[in-house]
Amino acid sequence: MKATRTSLGLVCLGLAALLLLSLLLGLWLGTVSVSPGQFWDWLWGRLSGAPAIILSDLRLPRLLLAALVGASLSVSGVVFQGILRNPLAEPFILGVSGGAACGAVLALLAGVASLWVQSTLAFGGALGTVFLVLTIARRRGSMETSTLVLTGVMINAFFTAMIMFVISTTTDQKLHAILFWLYGDLAAANLQQVYLLLPVTLIGGGVIFFFARHLNLLNAGDQSAAALGVAVERVKLLLFVGVSLLVGVTVSLSGLIGFVGLMVPHLVRMTLGHDHRLLLPASALFGATFLMLCDTAARTVISPSSLPVGVVTAALGAPFFVLLMAKRGSRWW
Repeated sequence: MKATRTSLGLVCLGLAALLLLSLLLGLWLGTVSVSPGQFWDWLWGRLSGAPAIILSDLRLPRLLLAALVGASLSVSGVVFQGILRNPLAEPFILGVSGGAACGAVLALLAGVASLWVQSTLAFGGALGTVFLVLTIARRRGSMETSTLVLTGVMINAFFTAMIMFVISTTTDQKLHAILFWLYGDLAAANLQQVYLLLPVTLIGGGVIFFFARHLNLLNAGDQSAAALGVAVERVKLLLFVGVSLLVGVTVSLSGLIGFVGLMVPHLVRMTLGHDHRLLLPASALFGATFLMLCDTAARTVISPSSLPVGVVTAALGAPFFVLLMAKRGSRWW
């Protein structure tokens, strides 16, 4: 699909409507039953008591955080796939999420309760992992698809082992908080976290969207993009920093939620094409919808118990990843 103002507006409007419907569905469904009448009264501010607390203080912050996390991870996946010209690239597989989680866990281990400090350390872990993966994977001036993916998988395994080591040696008081980052869960979501992630998502996503045309040119290769006037290394550096900020803050709040950045860009790309001017905002909106639906499923599938949302995304993403490898292998762009 050609990215015009009309097509962009229609796509965003349709996906925004789907996002709103998913939000309403997530608010309505849950362990505690809320009648349609109560839900309608809550929408108009006429509901009080326990149902109002459940909807306003528990479900709404969790769903809003899920939407922001889904949008951030999806945009990050689009950028990684565009820069590296590798559709198997995404924050979880490349180890960036693991590096961010490791930074957040170190903050917890040090007894730091500030969300800002945790997010800063997670950002540092994500940014360091990006450059570590790229440095190791670059051989003789080029990066092979298989080398890049395998390097990311190994680094992710290393960070997971480090986190497991910390878990096995830490005190019981900190164990639950550290496991929160390992499994990816939104049960502890609150509005303070939403207020922290919202400006990061909007600013980071806006900066990345500014480089949408550059991503289109990078798809043709670094040399072709440079010949067309793109400052390739500077653009890549800015995009990597922006993605690291998104992933770092997101992981510090939600934990390791994998495969969102892999599945969502692919599904959107198969529908709308490769133009990043359309792909980026569509992936953000669809990613927000996707993770809200996954979180709703996590809360309701085994009700009254609940699953970490990372379990749901992994259950969907692992077969999706295997299917991509089986159908196309490393033959993509």
